[in-house]
Amino acid sequence: MEKLRVAVLYGGRSGEHEISIRSARSIYHTLKKKHSVYPIFIDKQGLWWRVSNSNELPVNNERLTERVCIYPGFTEPVLHTAGAKLKIDIAFPVLHGPHGEDGIIQGVLESAGIPYVGAGVAASAAGMDKVIMKALFVQAGLPVPPYVWFYRSKWRDQREDVVGWIETKLTYPLFVKPANLGSSVGISKVHELGELNTAIQEAARYDSKIIVEQGIAARELECSVLGNEYAEASLPGEVLPKREFYDYAAKYIEDTTELHVPANLEREQAEEIKHLSVRAFQSIGCSGMGRVDLLMDRNNGTIYINEINTIPGFTSISMYPKLWEVSGLPFANLLDRLLEIGLERFRDQAQNVTSYDAITNP
Repeated sequence: MEKLRVAVLYGGRSGEHEISIRSARSIYHTLKKKHSVYPIFIDKQGLWWRVSNSNELPVNNERLTERVCIYPGFTEPVLHTAGAKLKIDIAFPVLHGPHGEDGIIQGVLESAGIPYVGAGVAASAAGMDKVIMKALFVQAGLPVPPYVWFYRSKWRDQREDVVGWIETKLTYPLFVKPANLGSSVGISKVHELGELNTAIQEAARYDSKIIVEQGIAARELECSVLGNEYAEASLPGEVLPKREFYDYAAKYIEDTTELHVPANLEREQAEEIKHLSVRAFQSIGCSGMGRVDLLMDRNNGTIYINEINTIPGFTSISMYPKLWEVSGLPFANLLDRLLEIGLERFRDQAQNVTSYDAITNP
C-alpha cells in the first residue's frame, strides 16, 4: 500500500497504561519501516504529547515538550502542535482499557474528522463494558456462561443481599471482575464464600460496575477477527497458563504460559470457533480488529463466548498478531491491512447524508 502519515496514540488514562506502551512499541517499529509515523503519548492525566525523533517510545512525559491538541470540525485530518498543523492520514489508537478503548478517544477522532484504526464509538463502548457486551451476545443468540452484575454502591449498601443473590444464581468457583477493564486487572477467582468479599473489594477499586461469572472447567481459546462488515477469523489459539487462570502476572510478568498457535482442535471445533467469533464481532457492531476469547467446557465440549477485545494486545506475546501470522498474514501486512480497513470505513461513513434538506429534496 502507499506510504501513509500515521499517528500512533499510546499510553492513556487506564490501569493498562503500561501494556499500551508495550503494544505501541511493536506497532511503531514495524510501521516506521514503510510509513511516516508520529507517536503521540497520552500521559496518565490525559495530556497529549508529540514524540519526536525517538527510537524507543518514552514511558512518561519528562522529556517531552510539545503538547498536542485536537479540535472538532476540521475538513482535513490534522493534529495541532505548538500552533502548527500536523497533517496525518489516519490515527492508530493503541490504547487499552478505559479512556482509550471504550469509545472516548474514538469519539474525539470522529468529531475531528480523523480516520482511525479499529472499532467505532458504540462498538468500542460495548466491547469495554462486559455487562453491555454480554447482553448483546445473549440477544444475538450466542452461548455465554451464566453471570450476574451489580453496582459498587449496591455492594456497599446491601452487602448481605448481594452475596445471597450471587450464591442463588451461581455456584463456586466464580470469577469476579470490574466490568470496564482488561488485561485481567482487578480479576479474582473465588473458590468459596470466604474469598468473595475480598474479590469484590478488589474489582470495585477499578469500576463502579462489578460482574460475577460462573467458573467453568474449560480450555481457554482465542480467535482473531479482522475486517468491517465482511469480517474474517484466524485460526484459533489456546492459552495454557501455569497459574490457576490467565491473570495479569501470567500475561505480562511470568514467562511460563504456553501458547498453542494454532490450538489442537478438531476441524469442526475450529470452524465453530471461527464462526462464533465472527458473530460475536458483528453482534457489537465491531470493525477493524477484535480478539474473541472463548471457553470450551472440558466435560462436554460446549463452546462459550467469554468476551471480545476491540483493541487487542500487540506485545511480543500477544495472541492477536500471532494468530494472524500462523493464518498466513505476517505482522507488517496485518498492520497495513488494519490501516486499509480504517480508511475504508472512513470513506464509507463519508457517504452518509448529514443534511435534512438532502433527505427531503434528494
